[in-house]
Amino acid sequence: MTQMLLSTAVACATVAAVAAAVMVWQKFHKHSHCDQALVLLYEFRHACATPLYVLRHISEHVALEMQAGLNQPGGSQLMMLPTFIEKLPNGCEKGLFYALDLSGTNFRVLRCLLGGPNARVIKQEYEVVAIPRALLLGTSEELFDFIAQRLISFIKLEGPEFQRGHNWNGHQIRELGLTISFPICQTSHNTGILIKWTEGFKIADGVGKDVVAMLQSAMDRQKGFQIRVAVLINDTVGTMAGGHYWNDDVMVGVILGTNTNACYVECNLPEDIQTKSGKMVNIPFYTLPVIYMEWGRFWSSHLPRTYIDEQLDNESVNPGDRGFEKMTGAMYLGEIVRRVLARMAQEANLFGDSVPTKLKQPFILLTLEMSKMHADESPDLRIVDKVLKDVFDIKRTELSERRIVHSVCDTVTMRAARLAAAFIVGILKKIGRDGWDATGVSSRLMALPRDSEHRARLELKRTVVAMDGILYEHYHRFRIYMQAAVYELLSEAAARKLVIELSKDGSGTGASILAACHSEFAPSYS
Repeated sequence: MTQMLLSTAVACATVAAVAAAVMVWQKFHKHSHCDQALVLLYEFRHACATPLYVLRHISEHVALEMQAGLNQPGGSQLMMLPTFIEKLPNGCEKGLFYALDLSGTNFRVLRCLLGGPNARVIKQEYEVVAIPRALLLGTSEELFDFIAQRLISFIKLEGPEFQRGHNWNGHQIRELGLTISFPICQTSHNTGILIKWTEGFKIADGVGKDVVAMLQSAMDRQKGFQIRVAVLINDTVGTMAGGHYWNDDVMVGVILGTNTNACYVECNLPEDIQTKSGKMVNIPFYTLPVIYMEWGRFWSSHLPRTYIDEQLDNESVNPGDRGFEKMTGAMYLGEIVRRVLARMAQEANLFGDSVPTKLKQPFILLTLEMSKMHADESPDLRIVDKVLKDVFDIKRTELSERRIVHSVCDTVTMRAARLAAAFIVGILKKIGRDGWDATGVSSRLMALPRDSEHRARLELKRTVVAMDGILYEHYHRFRIYMQAAVYELLSEAAARKLVIELSKDGSGTGASILAACHSEFAPSYS
C-alpha cells in the first residue's frame, strides 16, 4: 500500500514537473517568437521611414512632374487634365440646383437650395437609388433611361420651399451638376467622352460617347420637366468647389479615402494646354483654371516601398499602376497590415505554431477595423484583442503580440499620412505657396510666373486646402500625422498662412453649387 502511494506520489510529481517544464518552455518559446516578430517589425519600420529629407525629395519630384505634365501631354506620370472649370463659387449663388452622383452600382440624386451670401445653403434633400443588376449588363440607353426616370420622380417631390427657390431663377429649366466616377475624356465643362465602364458595369455600348449627351437624351425623353446638365465633374473638383463656396482662399482640393486624388488652381498655366483627346485648348491669361492631377498614378524611387508593397502590387488587378494610391488609399492600408502580420505569423510564429486561416485571406481586414486597433489606448489593448478575434478568429493573444499589431498599424498609417503630406506640399510648391521660393529651391523646379511681383504677392496670401475622404475625416491619427508633416515641410511663414479644412460631399453639394456657377439662366455673381 505504501509502495502504491509512493508510486502515485512520484507519478504526480513527475506530471507536475513535466507540466511546469512545458509552461516554462511555452513562456520562453512565446518570448522567442515575439523577439523574432520584433526583428521583422523593426525591419518594416525602417523600410517605411519617411524622414524630412525623403519627403522634401518627393515634394520636389511631384512639382517637377506637374510642370512636365502641363508642358507636354504624356510627359508626366501625372495626368494634369484641364477640368474646364474656370469659375469657382463665391457664396453669392442663389436658386434651386440639382446634382446626380453616379459613382458605383448606386447613384444619388440631390437638390440644394442656395440663398445667396446671407443664407448660403438653405436646405438639401437627397435620395440613394440602387441600380438593378440587369441594367449593369444591359445597354447604355436602358441605364440612363432608368436614371432619368428616378430623377424625374425625385423632382416631383419638390416641396413648396424648393419650388419658390426654383422660381428665383426666372425660368422653367432645372439645372444639374453631374459627378461621374468612370474614366472619361473631358472636352468642356459639360461634355465628356466615356473611356470605359468600371465599378461593376459590363455594358456593351456607350464607350466613345459623351456621357452628358446620353443622360441629356434620356432626360429629354421624360415628360413634364426640362433638365439641363450644367457641369460635369469628379468628386475631387466638387470638394474644391464646396470649399471655395465658403472660403475664397481654397486653392487645392484633395480626396483621401478609399482611393486618393487631387486638383488645384493653376497660377502659372502655359498659354496652350492639350487635353487627353489631343485637342489644343487656349486658356485666357486672366483665368485661373482648375487642373485635375490623377496623383494616385505617381511613382518615384524616393517612395519608401517595401517587400510587402511589391507583393501587393504584383498580385493586384493593375500591377505597376497607381503606386502612390496603393501606399495611401483606404482600400489598401488594412491589407498592408494584414500582409505584414501574415508574414510575422509565418516566419516568427506570432500567433502560435500555425498561421491563422483567416489571416491568409486577402482584404479581410478593412482599414476601418485597422483604425480601431490603432486608436486603442487601453493598457491591455483590449480593442486590438477584439478585432483580432472578430476579423481573424484569433482566440487568444499575449499583450506583447497585441503591441506588435498596434505598432504595425501605426507604421503603415504614419507612412501613408506623411506621403500624402509630401504630395500636398508638392502642389503648394508648384503654385508658389510653400514659402521656400526665396531660397531659389522652387525656381529651379519650374518656370517662374510671367509676373514675379504677382508671385511674391501669392506667397503672402492665405492658402486653404479643402479635404474630404474617410481617412481625413474619420481616421484621427492619420489626420494628425498628415497635418504635422505638412507644417514640418513648409517654411514658417507659409505654415502660418496655410489652413487645412474639411469640405464634405463634393460629389453632391459641390456638384450642385458648381451647377449654379455655370448656370445659363441664374444671375452672374462673379
